[in-house]
Amino acid sequence: MAPRLALTVGDPAGIGPEVVLKALARTDLPAAEIVVYGPIAVLRERAERFGLAAPAERAGVRFQDVPVAGPLRLGVTSPEGGRAAADAVLRAARDALDGRLDALVTAPLNKESLAAAGHRWPGHTEMLAEVAGVSDVAMLFVGGSLRVALVTIHRSLRSVPDAITGAELERVARLVHRELPRLGAASRRIGVCGLNPHAGESGLFGREEIEVIAPALVRLRADGLDVRGPFPADSLFARAAKGEFDAVLAQYHDQGLIPVKLAAFGHAVNVTLGLPFVRTSVDHGTGFDIVEKGVAEEGSLMAAIRLAADLVAARSSG
Repeated sequence: MAPRLALTVGDPAGIGPEVVLKALARTDLPAAEIVVYGPIAVLRERAERFGLAAPAERAGVRFQDVPVAGPLRLGVTSPEGGRAAADAVLRAARDALDGRLDALVTAPLNKESLAAAGHRWPGHTEMLAEVAGVSDVAMLFVGGSLRVALVTIHRSLRSVPDAITGAELERVARLVHRELPRLGAASRRIGVCGLNPHAGESGLFGREEIEVIAPALVRLRADGLDVRGPFPADSLFARAAKGEFDAVLAQYHDQGLIPVKLAAFGHAVNVTLGLPFVRTSVDHGTGFDIVEKGVAEEGSLMAAIRLAADLVAARSSG
């Protein structure tokens, strides 16, 4: 049976509607049933503005209208945009939890607009975890030859060291170990980044590696997981790209995302591990600075759609 994919358009003031329309016009979409969640009026306006095919239900594609409640200015944060983006994701997630969908593929939302709408979630990952009633989730990026999971996600750099605990590192590593076969990995070799430069240089530049990270890896290895490190982040990603590791655990957001985006910007995919349904997303933001230019590219969204279809198939066969 063809996978049933939700495609949410993200913040309607951003490039999400444009890249969704461009993806739907592609002839190389995977065989799937696609339900688009978002404001139909915005999709129609964006299609007319940029000379794209107007949204229309056809074989394999249908639409769930999630209108914007109020005026919307392109390229500007607003509670209206944040509310519409969240409503689309929440509706799609509930349909997935009710068994009507197999996966969510999400275009970007804007965190400022989300907050302006009164939502406390800092992003999709936290929103979907709460709606699904799960806490054991992790963010993993697939790009080029890299698979990179994050121990901490959306938080200030100042707060990162305190958030890296042995329990949290073990939780994310176990989740990645469990999911790697579904992500196409032939083995489960996980390399773990240190937090500090040179992985702390034996305590000269910080003791998190000695006191927190290394003991957690000892416990994981005792349970049979192939985890190694902590290694200096400035060389670990090159080793992983050459095939030494099947996944890397980065300690914080930018440590992990910079190498992924350098390797595959515009084609990388964000995967949320641990949800009861598949969720993939683009590797870029709402693009408020280019929203009126018609130059947004759909490559990352296409990659997210393809990976979602593959992951659904892997779950079905597993």
